[in-house]
Amino acid sequence: MRTEAEMFKVFSDFAIQDERIRISVLEGSRTNTAIPKDIYQDYDISFFVTDMSSYLENDTWLQVFGELIFVQKPEDMELFPAEFEHWFTYIMYFADGIKIDLSLIPLTELTNYFNDSDGLVEVLLDKDGRIGHKMVATDEKYWIRKPSTRSFDDCCNEFWSVATYVAKGLRRNEFLFAIDHLHNNIRQELLRMISWDIGIQKGFTFSVGKNYKFIHNYIPAEEYEKLLSTYATAGVEQTWAAFELCCEMFRNYSQKVAQALGYSYPNYDKNITAWIHNTYKKGND
Repeated sequence: MRTEAEMFKVFSDFAIQDERIRISVLEGSRTNTAIPKDIYQDYDISFFVTDMSSYLENDTWLQVFGELIFVQKPEDMELFPAEFEHWFTYIMYFADGIKIDLSLIPLTELTNYFNDSDGLVEVLLDKDGRIGHKMVATDEKYWIRKPSTRSFDDCCNEFWSVATYVAKGLRRNEFLFAIDHLHNNIRQELLRMISWDIGIQKGFTFSVGKNYKFIHNYIPAEEYEKLLSTYATAGVEQTWAAFELCCEMFRNYSQKVAQALGYSYPNYDKNITAWIHNTYKKGND
């Protein structure tokens, strides 16, 4: 696998030699000093260009980045529409293990780009001095946010509301329906609540990472093992156990957060828990 220095030289040489490219920037995890570097990080590169159409005529120019084995073009897909209308993106995998997410952005979009930026941007090349100030990459936009009273209650409300769907799906043996709501809804609220507890304990001045991937660094090992157990969903019986553990953990963490912040803990936890047991779980006992 090529080194970071080798890759940056490839990007630099290409951008300098191509007159259509006026600005190049690095984005994402490689700009974030809070994240340990490793060889598996993507290279998120954007080129601000004067002529988009000339790049789109064919893909031969992509060969400069290495031996390409796969490419996805989000703006050229029907089933998965792209996020940005005027950009064109190449998600590329190379034979040596390198992955590059390369975006071509019209130069006219420069102001909008920086206005909407998440802060994790490092300017690599600015041929015309258009940016005019030094940019320091920061992940502050992703820091844990102290919840308001309303946000806290919204999290609890969503958790216990959707919990009924998990129970209903399991009782009806609609397994895929149940685990979809378990994985994509109520566990997300559990993770959110755990992150709030972490913020209370350690300060709201950092991020626990995309998809909460660093959360294990901030909670006791036994709590992380319990969290992993909520992912054990090999069958209906095991999923009931994972679901109930998820509810138990959410209750414990939300009560801690409520107490620490002086918020009221909602009584619908008790009501919904009893309702789930009487309506769905009791018949399985």
